[in-house]
Amino acid sequence: MPTDLQIARSVTPRPINDVAADLGVPAEAVVPYGRDKAKIVLNRRPEPRGNLILVSAITPTPAGEGKTTTSVGLAMGLAKIGKNCAVALREPSLGPVMGLKGGAAGGGRAQVIPMEDINLHFTGDFHAIASAHNLLAAVLDNHLHFGNELNIEPRTTLLRRVLDMNDRALRHVVLGLGGRTMGIPRESGFDITAASEVMAILCLAEDFADLQNRLGNILLGQRRGTGEGIYVRDLGAEGAMAVLLKDAINPNLAQTLEGTPALIHGGPFANIAHGANSVIATKTALEFADWVVTEAGFGFDLGAEKFLHIKCRSAGLSPRCVVLVATIRALKAHGGIGKDALTTLNPEGVEDGLPNLERHLDSIAAFGLTAVVALNHFDGDSDSEVRAVQRLCAKRGVRFAICRGWADGGDGSTDLARAVVEAAEEGDGTFKPLYALEQPVEDKIAAICEGVYGTEHVVYSKAAQRDLKRIRRLGLSDLPICIAKTPASLSDDPTLLGRPRNFVINVREIQIAAGAGFLIPITGDILRMPGLPRRPAALGMGVDEDGQIVGLS
Repeated sequence: MPTDLQIARSVTPRPINDVAADLGVPAEAVVPYGRDKAKIVLNRRPEPRGNLILVSAITPTPAGEGKTTTSVGLAMGLAKIGKNCAVALREPSLGPVMGLKGGAAGGGRAQVIPMEDINLHFTGDFHAIASAHNLLAAVLDNHLHFGNELNIEPRTTLLRRVLDMNDRALRHVVLGLGGRTMGIPRESGFDITAASEVMAILCLAEDFADLQNRLGNILLGQRRGTGEGIYVRDLGAEGAMAVLLKDAINPNLAQTLEGTPALIHGGPFANIAHGANSVIATKTALEFADWVVTEAGFGFDLGAEKFLHIKCRSAGLSPRCVVLVATIRALKAHGGIGKDALTTLNPEGVEDGLPNLERHLDSIAAFGLTAVVALNHFDGDSDSEVRAVQRLCAKRGVRFAICRGWADGGDGSTDLARAVVEAAEEGDGTFKPLYALEQPVEDKIAAICEGVYGTEHVVYSKAAQRDLKRIRRLGLSDLPICIAKTPASLSDDPTLLGRPRNFVINVREIQIAAGAGFLIPITGDILRMPGLPRRPAALGMGVDEDGQIVGLS
């Protein structure tokens, strides 16, 4: 099998104007970025009408699950069976591309293209988001330096700077050293751009006016003496931030290897943010396509839970069904099989890993949604191992389909496409939130921990308890919850695989994202700035003598 990059280069993309025309996007709304990608500029709120399909997965393992590959394959499979379809995905972050994970354009015969552009700078959205965020940080520090007219208590300022790269050395920094002209000395740090509140705001905004209003609602700190909240609107920086985001707010149009429209926009991580592509991109896809496939990051416990409680609640969306992706190798990993033995025939190991799949199916049922289990098939998967998953699905009355999109593209995804159409026609298109917004913050966190993670035990540090009091004083208790947690386990301990029970979720602090419109409990040892692995993927990349990129995956 050729590499992903070789496969992507072997296809001649359709002119992007033709892709847009087939989708029904008016020509005047298409702003091409070269011949193979474009911005869609509607200058109004999209009017969604299509069926939304959410793709999620079991708890991730190093063996891989393939949500993006399955999402792209499913969209092409729906097109193969005659459905008017589009896929709506997040943009990759340079941090994972250059680090451990690699690219996020799918894989094999189920990719979105232009693969190199999508995985690198694409249309510049990430750079615009980082610029807007860091402009705010600079304006805030400048305000403190020149007298602090708003009387902000510097120790309450929350804003860290961002960078779209994994860089552990920037997690904790000291600002303002070097003398009186260099600013106010204080401790701070950097987060990765995907964790920026500006990223979340761009992804949740309904239109430009909503974007600017949300930017103004970012909490900067508290007034000295009174504890009153100080917001970006008090500083007056939201207009300049919006200027930098003027083009970035418009969704990007690309295509799959088979020419299916792909809207790729926004890139928050689901372990440290809400993990879904933009509302504007999803709704634009839903206006022009009858069927829209979208993906939520990491496992159902992270991306999908936040997709439902945050994105769907805010935007008035609801998926017709949920596709839960699993692989035989990942199930073996959850069954305790070591990495070196994952390709060895072991139906019992698969059986031992099925409780993790069951936990996520329980969560989907708790939301009142219909599930389809998609087995992302590898050549080495045996019939006996596959039958173990089929038996569980039959026992639970859940539809099951094998997806061979990686090897066969749309042709290998038609069984899954048919199962999804059947499930979507069965569901009523609504879901039940696990908590009400007016509930106390602790009760909302408990509802997620019990209903999705599978534990009733939540412990708050002293810092987190102070944060709860602060949230109540600021009148922000009605916001939804966006828990930051390891993606490697249902718990906050990445070593607890499978379906752990009677574990404790440790909340060490709770951050406020008032502009985005949610609260962020930080659990366990999760960090909002990843580090590079011992051997980063970047060390295998380069440009050959013909000017072609090599080593990108």
